[in-house]
Amino acid sequence: MATIFETRLIGNIGKDAVVKLMDRGILAINFPVAHNKNWKDKRTGELKTKTTWVSCTIWKKEGANMRIVDFLNRGTLVEVIGTPFAKAFQQEDGFIRTEIRMNIARTNILRPVTKEDNIPTEMLTDESNFDVSLDDFSLEENDFS
Repeated sequence: MATIFETRLIGNIGKDAVVKLMDRGILAINFPVAHNKNWKDKRTGELKTKTTWVSCTIWKKEGANMRIVDFLNRGTLVEVIGTPFAKAFQQEDGFIRTEIRMNIARTNILRPVTKEDNIPTEMLTDESNFDVSLDDFSLEENDFS
């Protein structure tokens, strides 16, 4: 019997997509997507947000239609559907780092960003925030409510 392991994620792209040529003419289109979870702390009444970053990759054969890259820009709201997995590796400083990754099967642009848009800064990030957010990944009590 066949099984299905597929995840749907809606979030904002953290930085413009990067295309990398891999072995045997395969192209990897890489971009980070942020998912924000908002909740109200029951004890303090304070509004809180937790951002989870997912490193997304679309795989294409060399010569395939690459038009999607034109739309995968920082701040764009996207829906991505694919197979998630975790990757752990040791950094040069000896620390173990874990990333959430996703091989993308389908991509839908929900709200493209144009130069005229005034994007709120909380929807955007720079590369240093992206790296820190992955290192700070942890589960909390509110993640399950």
